[in-house]
Amino acid sequence: MSGHADGGAIDWETAYDNRAAVPGAGDLPEVWTAAAQRFVAETGIAPEAVAYGPGARNRVHLLRPAGEAAGLAVFIHGGYWMRNGPEMFHHLAAGALARGWAVAMPGYTLCPDASIAGIGREVAAAVERAAERVPGPIRLSGHSAGGHLAARLACAGMLPEGTAERVAGVLSISGLHDLRPLMRTPMNPVLQLDLAMARAESPALREPLPGVPVTAWVGAAELPALRAQARLIAGIWALQGADVCHVEDAGHDHFSVIEALADPESPITRAWLGV
Repeated sequence: MSGHADGGAIDWETAYDNRAAVPGAGDLPEVWTAAAQRFVAETGIAPEAVAYGPGARNRVHLLRPAGEAAGLAVFIHGGYWMRNGPEMFHHLAAGALARGWAVAMPGYTLCPDASIAGIGREVAAAVERAAERVPGPIRLSGHSAGGHLAARLACAGMLPEGTAERVAGVLSISGLHDLRPLMRTPMNPVLQLDLAMARAESPALREPLPGVPVTAWVGAAELPALRAQARLIAGIWALQGADVCHVEDAGHDHFSVIEALADPESPITRAWLGV
């Protein structure tokens, strides 16, 4: 990722600036929060905030379907590891809930109060705690930085063996899979990545869990860097023998790409749940 296809140098100010690339993106946190609150009010499905650690944000929000759950569907929120929270995305659980899955949405300490490596450990602990409460297969997903974290959990050694054996699929939506380019962006004073951590925490540079299907999903209208990140994980994990699918979702930008998770019949929900 040292240059564009036309040979020009990358503008690191804008290469990963999704909010600048999408008109109206600054309003989305309020839009998402309102949609999440409306979903809870209209359905009566009250998320349970389950503590998994001592930190103020060490809570995993657990939403349960009517009846026995088919398994545990995990959605990890994005925000470049430095903003947002699970309470903004409860409405995106609608598709999985309608198909009978329990949905876990981990909160985590944000940068710079935690490192990206520390956030990965927190999310692993959150998934472990949710998995203790919901039996059956586990389907990991996440968006943007959450896509990175979902893919990171799908790397060998991140989850306890018993939990890792339950992982039945991974959906990284617009994920960051090689963190080294982010060291050059204006975000790095907050992210505090150095080369050693960027290498260690890049899923593309790690070994995937054996036998677990992975989907790298990205909007076709996203920034070139994000589309390249999806192609990268699909290609490099396929070379390691993983079952990887790469999808460019036509017409969708970095933020609209997650909207269809609320639809139980959408292709992205089906990819998440393996149906």
